[in-house]
Amino acid sequence: MLDCSVVILNWNGESMLRRYLPSVLQYTQGDGVEIVVADNGSTDASLDFLHTQPVRVIELGQNYGFAEGYNRAIEQVQAEYVVLLNSDVEVTDGWLDTLLSYMRTHARVAAVQPKILSWQSKEDALAKGSNDILFEHAGASGGMIDCLGYPYCRGRFLTHVEVDHGQYDDVVPIFWASGACLLIRREVYLQVGGLDALFFAHQEEIDLCWRLHTYDYEVMVVPQSVVYHLGGGALGYESPRKTFLNFRNNLLMLYKNLPPSKVHVVLFVRFFMDYVAALQMLFAGKWLNAKAVLNARCEFLKLRMLNRNKKQNTIRKPKTSYPTIISQRSIVFDFYLRGKLK
Repeated sequence: MLDCSVVILNWNGESMLRRYLPSVLQYTQGDGVEIVVADNGSTDASLDFLHTQPVRVIELGQNYGFAEGYNRAIEQVQAEYVVLLNSDVEVTDGWLDTLLSYMRTHARVAAVQPKILSWQSKEDALAKGSNDILFEHAGASGGMIDCLGYPYCRGRFLTHVEVDHGQYDDVVPIFWASGACLLIRREVYLQVGGLDALFFAHQEEIDLCWRLHTYDYEVMVVPQSVVYHLGGGALGYESPRKTFLNFRNNLLMLYKNLPPSKVHVVLFVRFFMDYVAALQMLFAGKWLNAKAVLNARCEFLKLRMLNRNKKQNTIRKPKTSYPTIISQRSIVFDFYLRGKLK
């Protein structure tokens, strides 16, 4: 059996592959390690380029999205560990060995992520002769979640992104590891059901990590491994489609994973907070994003009603445990009313 499969999911990302794949090829070597690119039915020249590279190519034939695309790809690899690696990630020397070494000596840890810094900030810093590099929005130095289900990171608090000065270089438990670069035991990935295809893309890795906690596994960040992520490769940060997926999927995740003692209260509070968010976007002139929030809530309610009408509960499964690593604070309350960042 292979030791590790590094799986890159691609959809019409030829330019990303040309820019970032060379670093993966340079720094991901060794016996028992393979680099796999799973193509989600690209219509650009991605496949022509990939067939010239020393990688294994899995052609999925159509765009299954991030979640189902990875599920189908991971079914076709046989390694003990798999890495979910975005196509717009530049890796560094020792990035994989550092993560694997940690996993081999910590049996209850199911998944880890490296420190994820902004690729664009790195390029800007190099041009200015500066050492100030920002964390990347999606993952930073480990993901957390607050009592209302809002995700944040060590190094990124809502829209506030910190400069990396080594302040989060400790190896610690986290709630979620970023799907931009996530190493997980393949057996455990399959055990908990993989990524939820209903999500399509965005926040599916948070849902996965929540299930890992439910199964009493740990998720860690190992910041001694460093990668640089461009971010917004498929959908820009201001994209209404991204807004829709983030809001809908966040509600789905809460509905799926919260225990009965908490789910109704949290969803009740979120009803009001989501409409406040939509109004804020409307007043900022982002009416398409505001509409996306409303559409996300409608879609969530539709999926919830369909789920209720089925004999088998395919979305929500009974949960009695509540991971203690979830913050008891509301980051929205802290950020906007108290002015606190930590």
